[in-house]
Amino acid sequence: MLLTRKRVILAKIETTYGVDSTPTGATNAILIRNLNVQPQATQLVGREIIRPFLGNFEQLEASTHVELDFEVEAAGSGAAGTAPGYGVLLRACGLSENITASTKVDYKPVSSAFESATIYFNVDGVLHKITGSRGNVELTINSAQIPVFKFKFVGIYNAPTDTALPTVSYSSFQTPLVANSTNTPAFSFFGATPVLQDLSFQLGNQVDYRTLIGTQYAQITDRKAAGQVTFEANTIATKDWFTTALANGLGALSITHGTTAGNKIILSSSTVDLLQPTYTDNNGVQMLQIGYVMTPSTAGNDEFNLSIQ
Repeated sequence: MLLTRKRVILAKIETTYGVDSTPTGATNAILIRNLNVQPQATQLVGREIIRPFLGNFEQLEASTHVELDFEVEAAGSGAAGTAPGYGVLLRACGLSENITASTKVDYKPVSSAFESATIYFNVDGVLHKITGSRGNVELTINSAQIPVFKFKFVGIYNAPTDTALPTVSYSSFQTPLVANSTNTPAFSFFGATPVLQDLSFQLGNQVDYRTLIGTQYAQITDRKAAGQVTFEANTIATKDWFTTALANGLGALSITHGTTAGNKIILSSSTVDLLQPTYTDNNGVQMLQIGYVMTPSTAGNDEFNLSIQ
């Protein structure tokens, strides 16, 4: 019998793609929630042979990989200028890690030289090693809830083994703050400061698992950063969101969650393009729900910045 409550995720950046980087519980444990694992995502090919009788065809394995998704509470590392424990996951999602000592850690998009991670999933003594993992991430900040990063990874299948659960340390993970007017002190959208209900930001990676003769790997082939905000509707005199959306001009988005050094998360972009506004209702109050996309400048790889401070 394997107990669901006794599960562990470890993750460490690989020096060479697909080569086990051997994460340990002491330094590479990831504090997660809402874990889902597909340990054998297999592509099958039916033989489809012609026979003089009915029945199933034999299914032959063409390729097998692993898919997993989970959430990580959005908080800092506890010390400004120190990467958070989940920084390895952001790097494996196609973001560079840029450390300014004692000040901040910035995560910015890249379009080449993508890093990968080895992820260990241990369920009560059964270890699944997922090498060559690359993925996608979404940040959600909803009022009166804990902000979270939602990760989804694809990686190379390795045969599971009976391996004891490691002793883990979660010292690089801080207690999160619930999103509210105190803990989320700053939100700006196209020069306005509306009353925010929720914000989502999706990195928008296209992650493909490729199996060819002689190789198999997970590859990031595209990125389309986008998201959605929902806030209290206002008068046209306060801010005409409808004209703004039709103008096809770019604007800025910035949100700060956290109030103390070492536990602040700041998402910012100066090249946001609005999509069509839509009215919604929240307990009798009219809200505006607006989608957006983030567009890079001609320099590229600059459509947003995620800063841990």
